[in-house]
Amino acid sequence: MTRRRAPVAVLISGSGTNMAALLYASRAADCPYEIVLVASNDPTAKGLALAAAEGVPTFALTHQGLPRAEHEAAMDAAIRASDARYVALAGYMRVLGADFVSGWEGRMLNIHPSLLPKYPGLHTHERALAAGDAQAGCTVHLVTAELDAGPVLGQTAVAVLPGDTPDTLAARVLIAEHQLYSRCLAALVSQPFDPEWLTAQVRALAMAQPEAEESTSHGMPCFGVVKGKKFAWVSRDHHGDGKTALLVKISGVDEQAALIERDAERYYRPAYFGDDWIAMRLDLGDTDWDEVATRIARSWRAVAPARLTRLLDAADQF
Repeated sequence: MTRRRAPVAVLISGSGTNMAALLYASRAADCPYEIVLVASNDPTAKGLALAAAEGVPTFALTHQGLPRAEHEAAMDAAIRASDARYVALAGYMRVLGADFVSGWEGRMLNIHPSLLPKYPGLHTHERALAAGDAQAGCTVHLVTAELDAGPVLGQTAVAVLPGDTPDTLAARVLIAEHQLYSRCLAALVSQPFDPEWLTAQVRALAMAQPEAEESTSHGMPCFGVVKGKKFAWVSRDHHGDGKTALLVKISGVDEQAALIERDAERYYRPAYFGDDWIAMRLDLGDTDWDEVATRIARSWRAVAPARLTRLLDAADQF
């Protein structure tokens, strides 16, 4: 299956040098993302003209005179109309509200000109020089409601030279930003197709079940109740099929047939597992992890001894 490049919207407020770095990196044949929109809260932002000249659709709406919620709703609508699945902030000089951020949880990233958690916010280079730091740098992180506090995706350190000013230091840090941002964005958009990352997500959900243990069987990571039956397997390119899938127990052949009929690309009957199992592909790029969690919990309950399910049933009464 040929994988489509992940569509990304970039938000800017000024010259858009980091946007340009992301855009030109996307021209590489093996880049896993493409820029489908450049949007700004400043219609005069120079980066918009560059994006347009490079054939990238643009959108601009000033925030002046608009309530924050109204402006963010319009920006969000433009991003979704572009079919972007990720948002990269590249010099976007507006703090985004919690509603906007939550709508892109895990899929919006930002680059910050310091080695976070040092110096969140503004005037990072001045603060690094005032502190006498030997190193400055930049950080790419996921965006959360708390400013510059999301999980770090990557960092690059930059030496502070004798005689540096905020401007000279900023110029070198910007070179590092241009190198780092595209790598981190490429890694983030590749995660939903990476067997190791997908296995780690399943592992966290499976091992959260009572008395769960992990083992390997037939070359596949599998999860079962301690000294009991297995309730989840991760099939990774099993027999060269090129798929990463979760295998879980279901109610029987009718549910299996209904799932396959509903989405034959996502669901299939796993060989050698019988009619009370289903394989659910995890590598299509749009996995519903809430559904995965529910299926793992149901599968665990199907094999768990009565003493454990009774305890859970009793806990559910409170």
